[in-house]
Amino acid sequence: MSGRVRVLAVIGAAVVASGLNFVVAKTAIAAGASAEFGPLMLPTFAVLTVVGVAAGFAGWVVVARRAKRPAAALRVIVPGVLLLSMTPDVVLLATGFIPHSSGIGVAALALMHLVVAAVTVPVCARVLPVGVDRQAAERSRATLLTRPIA
Repeated sequence: MSGRVRVLAVIGAAVVASGLNFVVAKTAIAAGASAEFGPLMLPTFAVLTVVGVAAGFAGWVVVARRAKRPAAALRVIVPGVLLLSMTPDVVLLATGFIPHSSGIGVAALALMHLVVAAVTVPVCARVLPVGVDRQAAERSRATLLTRPIA
């Protein structure tokens, strides 16, 4: 797949994730979160959504290119990074360090992290597949090269 197609896919993922996060934010506000809670304002979450999609894609590229078993590595890294990304949300819930924060608002932020991952991972898998681990591919290649021809 060409670099241009990958860039368009990442842009598309960012647009879709931002749109879904808009729905999450509006739903949270309708459910009682403050409309003045900064992270639920479109400029804030849209920028952070784009950053999240881009970071996710960049991380996927690094793992796909460097890991001996990229699929196995991503099965551990993706959920780990997703959980780690929610650390500020947990701290915010405990401390309320952003004005107008509430449980509903913080839950919406955590859901937004899930949205970014749910959109980004399938796009990455489509534009930069990692289904075959390098070690397995090398073993298969070696078997084909050393097996006698019948």
